[in-house]
Amino acid sequence: MEFLVEIEVNFPPDGDPLQKAELIAAEGRRAKELAAAGILRRLWRQPGRWANFGIWEAPDATALHEAIASLPFYPWLKVVVRPLAAHPSDPGRS
Repeated sequence: MEFLVEIEVNFPPDGDPLQKAELIAAEGRRAKELAAAGILRRLWRQPGRWANFGIWEAPDATALHEAIASLPFYPWLKVVVRPLAAHPSDPGRS
């Protein structure tokens, strides 16, 4: 199943800068692991916000939740998930 996932990071502005730097590095490593596993398929950042849109793939919503919850910034994330279904007029379909 494919999902359109919007993630916004809400780390406290007065949060520990060292913790923030460590989390950013860990988040990058985890994103690479999820991409290598075929779960995180595409990712776009949203200019002007600490947020992104991504195409994620998982067998079901539970597996997707587990993948998102594995992100180091998870406690500070606002996540919106939209399941995607094939459209008969999709020009990308073969």
